[in-house]
Amino acid sequence: VKTHLQAQTLSAVAVGHQHNHENISRAFESIYKQHGVAGLWRGVTGAVPRVAVGSAAQLATFASAKDWVCERQWFGEGSWAAVLAGGMVSGVAVAVTMTPFDVVSTRLYNQPVDADGTGKLYRGFLDCILQISSKEGLLGLYKGIGAVYLRLGPHTVLSLFFWDELRKM
Repeated sequence: VKTHLQAQTLSAVAVGHQHNHENISRAFESIYKQHGVAGLWRGVTGAVPRVAVGSAAQLATFASAKDWVCERQWFGEGSWAAVLAGGMVSGVAVAVTMTPFDVVSTRLYNQPVDADGTGKLYRGFLDCILQISSKEGLLGLYKGIGAVYLRLGPHTVLSLFFWDELRKM
């Protein structure tokens, strides 16, 4: 529903498939009536790996980056600056690992579908990756990485900063 509404615009400037929902409740209603509960879960095959890969990258790079800046004595062990530096590095890793999954999820969510709910553009997660890679190159999987970092970077820094502080307690 979020992707349908965010992609929706005037036909003069529209890019990609337009679903033309009036509002959020009509979007839920329309998707449910046309495709049932399964229609509300379309694209989840891209979202689940996105979260798994992003979380793994976030936690692994945070600890390593924080230790690395402390070993170089850029910041003192246990300092808030070391935590913030680790969080910033982790934010970059999260953006780099999650962006391809964001692109695939968005394409799967937003593609037009047949009456039975089958996508008209992609057969699934792997087909979507292969089509993007072959038609747009590997960098096609990184469309919007700047926007992804602007959203995930601060979130990662703050989440890890508060997690680290709470862990010390």
